Amino acid sequence: MLKENFNEFQIFLVIARERSFTKAAGKLGVSQSALSHAMKTLEERLNIRLLTRTTRSVAPTEAGSRIIACLEPRLADLEQELESLIQLSGTASGNIRLSSGEHAARSLLWPKLKPFLRKYPDINVELVVDNGFVNIVDNRFDAGIRLGESVDKDMIAVKIGPDMRMAVVGAPAYFALNSIPLTPHELQHHCCINMRLPTAGGLYHWEFEKEGKPLRVRVEGQLTFNLLSERIDAVLSGFGIACVPEDMIDDFVKSGELIQVLEEWCPSFSGYYLYYPSRKQHPTAFALMIDALRYSE
Repeated sequence: MLKENFNEFQIFLVIARERSFTKAAGKLGVSQSALSHAMKTLEERLNIRLLTRTTRSVAPTEAGSRIIACLEPRLADLEQELESLIQLSGTASGNIRLSSGEHAARSLLWPKLKPFLRKYPDINVELVVDNGFVNIVDNRFDAGIRLGESVDKDMIAVKIGPDMRMAVVGAPAYFALNSIPLTPHELQHHCCINMRLPTAGGLYHWEFEKEGKPLRVRVEGQLTFNLLSERIDAVLSGFGIACVPEDMIDDFVKSGELIQVLEEWCPSFSGYYLYYPSRKQHPTAFALMIDALRYSE
């Protein structure tokens, strides 16, 4: 049955993933009518309805979902084995899809990927930057990058960067008009530049620690951003105090453009990890990327 309908099953998987005949047609490079005909032929041959179609969306039926659950891991194993065989006689190649937050992508991942991609020009990487906690399995990513404390326990995690520290900073012009806070509690009397967490939809509570005791402070101010670059620009422009990764503002502190405060309240913590689901065997391209990103002290 699979041998006779292999192409149609592959088409079915793409349509189910994209939830759209239009998007699937674009991805496969064929017409919508060709896809529709292939699906009609497959469903008639199997005598099973695989897709539920409405004017706005397409979704797999219960039977379709069962077929997807059965086919996808087997096709993935086959693809990995084929890639491994190809690598025996040729240059490393393949496609890798990654999910990362803005800071990790800018400060760590992209700088490491550049020499890797120059070394392996046949390896293609798609990097999707999203500050939310993306489910890499549901969204079909090969791997994601998160802080070590945020990685799910059922994932394999590889450390790709050093430990980190947050920094609380303000511009000299701001502190010329406002007192320097000596404790995190005093931040409640300052204009602070907030960050919205995309996953929870709430504002980030600034996290501190002293003598092993954690402290979370809710701050307020005129501005709220979901991107790091805008928060750094706002603090440089004198709009208030910001809490940002220390490595992103080191040069500004050294040049005197920013003043760092509350340093004794900002301990180091585990840095970024590449994480991915457990697999028996990885494609060569993916294994090479892990080695290129791995952090060695």
